[in-house]
Amino acid sequence: MTVVAVLADPPRPGLVLPELAETSPLSEAEAAEFYAAMLKDAFLAATRSGGDLLVNYRPDDLLPDEFVTDEPSAAAVRALAADTLGDLSDVRVEKQVGSTFDARAGNTVSHLLDTEDVRSVAVVRGNAPLLTRTLVDSAAMKLRTTPVVLGPSTGGRSYYTAFTDTIDFSEAFTHPEIETLAAHGHDAGLDVDFLPMQPTVETGEDLLTVLPILHARREAGRIVPKHTAEFVAEMGLRVVVEDGEPRVVRG
Repeated sequence: MTVVAVLADPPRPGLVLPELAETSPLSEAEAAEFYAAMLKDAFLAATRSGGDLLVNYRPDDLLPDEFVTDEPSAAAVRALAADTLGDLSDVRVEKQVGSTFDARAGNTVSHLLDTEDVRSVAVVRGNAPLLTRTLVDSAAMKLRTTPVVLGPSTGGRSYYTAFTDTIDFSEAFTHPEIETLAAHGHDAGLDVDFLPMQPTVETGEDLLTVLPILHARREAGRIVPKHTAEFVAEMGLRVVVEDGEPRVVRG
């Protein structure tokens, strides 16, 4: 059974998705709401799969000082998970350890594989709104025979990384992330396999890919990520073509 570690920041304006606010019609506060919606959908994908969800939050002492508030990071992330899932009695909520994302992801994977009776661990950032139970379970199947399974995203990024053995995580998420992770797996003598590509959201340009997919799936009566789709509908976000160029508009 795979432990799906969703590495979560408290959804605070300016802390999460800062580039999205700078490059789209969304404000910093709205970008934080978008992040929270995608994070909720990541929690749901993990809990609906055959894996176990680990809500892995970044604690206050690892946040920039300007984003530390009276509400502890742990409380903010736990409240988001509870609002999504209700009862958290079967959900692990634990703090991240490490000064960089590479270190935090590596420490989570290494701790679970080396010190607990866990066969495989996945790392998810929570910014891939189209992550589904099916993809999580597909990765689990691949992990039965392949020690490293990666989900490629647009722009050389990744949306899902899963391991049955450890790699050297130092600078493992360096751009181009998907290539670097595969290289680190190869350097560790491990086979690497891949999931289908899925978009992630960090910038306004990413919305040019994600929004048409969401609207197309809704029009076709297919499953859409509940919380992300609700946010997009509430904001009226869509892609239009003006002067031959696609752009994101709202309202």
